[in-house]
Amino acid sequence: MHQVPSHGRRPGAHVAMTGVRHRYRRSARETLCDVSFEVQPCEALALVGRSGCGKSTLLHIMAGLIAPSAGEVHIDGARVEGPSPLWTLMFQQPHLYPWMTVEQNAGLGMKFAGRPRSEIKSRVRDLLGLVELAGYGARNVQELSGGEQQRVALARSLAMQPEVLLLDEPFSALDSVTRRALQRDVRRIANEIGITLVIVTHDISEAVAIADRAVVMKPDPGRIAEIVPIEIDPADRERRGPAAQAAQSKLQAAFERASGGGKAPSERLRLDSLKIVATGR
Repeated sequence: MHQVPSHGRRPGAHVAMTGVRHRYRRSARETLCDVSFEVQPCEALALVGRSGCGKSTLLHIMAGLIAPSAGEVHIDGARVEGPSPLWTLMFQQPHLYPWMTVEQNAGLGMKFAGRPRSEIKSRVRDLLGLVELAGYGARNVQELSGGEQQRVALARSLAMQPEVLLLDEPFSALDSVTRRALQRDVRRIANEIGITLVIVTHDISEAVAIADRAVVMKPDPGRIAEIVPIEIDPADRERRGPAAQAAQSKLQAAFERASGGGKAPSERLRLDSLKIVATGR
């Protein structure tokens, strides 16, 4: 098990979102309406809902990339008014520099922050071990698979020792085996280093694999429908046993209520596949 030094900082951060509303400049309708919730230090929270319910907008507001039309976000009591190394956002695509090595990409934020080369090298080595890329530092990122590239992006997101990691559907473009491995590893890493996680997903099984609670959102405008606890023994979560399956069914039902009876995209695709197998059409 790899441990990355935290240099004495306290683990995780408290996130409070209060009365957040948002309307894009050229839109006649609100994207978000009166969204309020809290995330406890070192908690993993999933934002779940249909496409178009404002999940990513909410995450970008939390990251300080978008200013809300009304309301506030506070992280450990400090109002979020812009991006900060204390909270980092990981996107669906890894956005790596193709001419750089794995080590150079992972340490880029530290380089821009003016950290000494010896510190960058040491921390990047530890982080690559943490994300299971030990020995990959000298390789060009173009040689890596999609899952490996996303692991490099994860190492880069953690390099500046953020207290909150925000994930915007970062595994949705990956195959199911790679996606499941990364879901497991992100939760493990968050627990090991002590960090608050917020992930946007429309995949119910992903929310159950990663999160301690799920905020289920409804659209037009985006607002909270339900908050569902995901209380599962770690071993059962890992093997996706009966308790995990029960939690998935409970969250699926909440999703359907919030979306007017529609299945989650991942669930709808699974049911369609079963129908094809059963009917041959």
